[in-house]
Amino acid sequence: MSPSFEMVVGLEVHSQLLTHAKLFCGCENRFGAPPNTLTCPVCLGHPGVLPVLNEAAVRLGIRLGLSLGCTIHHRSVFDRKHYFYPDLPKGYQISQFTYPLLTGGAIPVRSGPEVRDIRLHRIHMEEDAGKNLHAGIRDASHVDLNRAGVPLLEIVSEPDIRTPEEAVDYLKKLRQILRSTGVSDGNMEEGSFRCDANVSLRPIGSSTFGTKVEIKNMNSFRFVHKALVFEVERQSELLERGERVVSETRLFDSHTGRTLPMRSKEEALDYRYFPEPDIPPLVLDPEWIEKEKASLPELPQERILRISREFGIGEAEAEILVVEEELARYLDEAREALRGHSEKGGWPLEKGVARLVNFLLTEVLREWNRKGVQVLGDSLSSAEIAHLLALVTEERLSLSQAKDVYAIAVESGKSPRKVIEERNLSQESGEETIGRWIVEVLAENPSEVQSYRDGKDRLFGFLVGQVMKKSGGKANPQKLNHLLKEALGR
Repeated sequence: MSPSFEMVVGLEVHSQLLTHAKLFCGCENRFGAPPNTLTCPVCLGHPGVLPVLNEAAVRLGIRLGLSLGCTIHHRSVFDRKHYFYPDLPKGYQISQFTYPLLTGGAIPVRSGPEVRDIRLHRIHMEEDAGKNLHAGIRDASHVDLNRAGVPLLEIVSEPDIRTPEEAVDYLKKLRQILRSTGVSDGNMEEGSFRCDANVSLRPIGSSTFGTKVEIKNMNSFRFVHKALVFEVERQSELLERGERVVSETRLFDSHTGRTLPMRSKEEALDYRYFPEPDIPPLVLDPEWIEKEKASLPELPQERILRISREFGIGEAEAEILVVEEELARYLDEAREALRGHSEKGGWPLEKGVARLVNFLLTEVLREWNRKGVQVLGDSLSSAEIAHLLALVTEERLSLSQAKDVYAIAVESGKSPRKVIEERNLSQESGEETIGRWIVEVLAENPSEVQSYRDGKDRLFGFLVGQVMKKSGGKANPQKLNHLLKEALGR
């Protein structure tokens, strides 16, 4: 991007809610069922049917509002948003327009070394549309209406985002809150967390917004970053040539890393909003809000501060460890498992916890990024990792050996205990045993011992190697070095 321009981004996220039923009928809210098997006359838009609002969806909306510091409006209104598309059986979508459930609130993001708030404009409830199917179908399209009527929250940010990195951090933080509070599973692959971005450029120092372009079809954090980088470069090049940026909707092509024109937005669509006549205004009972507030779990930002304090690490490191709900739980569970080892072994818990944090930040996080949640499974459970690091703390295994054991366990699917047993990898730290090996090596190499004592220091490494060879690689290196120097008298 040219240094003459500033990037301005606002994000619109559609998040499916974790309810058992759809928003206005009793059909099951579930991903993966055969096409058109989770439908009824209400979500299919048959004449004469009446929608009934799902109370559980409203409660989840309240819960998100509390988590994000939003204003929760005690009175909100559903509207009909009219447009015609094959996956919208009624010819309109029931949404909220003039009077949404939530307004305001903010999400803190990292902007370089600093943290700043991205303000939220509004969060409203609406039903999802169906899904058009094109893949593998010649000269036709099919429609799956299982998703029609699924409850959504549309979360609209203010245009406060200034870099692709901030956009990704915002989305990760939002998804983290949705998942930790049980509002949504945040599964981007299944479409339950979908993002559109509104992108424009303006001259540095200007307060006037440029021409906005909407980007759709981004179903991963990596794709969001790539799409924003490409779009900013595209708009920057146009403006530098003195050309005009066209207001349009563009699709991100993940194969080429480019955004492509979809439709013009030069003329705003008229959705002909009007209040939904079949659903009365939603008036909240204050007790609902208090009940949801009392049942909120530990929120991600609270967890970051706690982990930073309890584990003695910086907030930035703690943030990395809790970016995914599974990793955050894994950390807490592994520490509790370590507590049992420390009590049994008589060593300070803090010593093992420090190793745990470093191991998670390096070994586990690397494999998580490569293989995902499977590296937290049964064979690599938090209890197994705690056992592995307890062996290191008790000097029965070196840290290097522990890393090798973990890598083998990840690839083989075996537990670290099993890998250690099969490869006979336990480390010997007993001074008596190591001392016996040292005595034998010194007796077997008298000339090298004398040369070392005469000043040839490089022979110390040779003698260490001989002891390690005799021990089968099991001698604790630190203990070996210390005891060997004592035995050599230097």
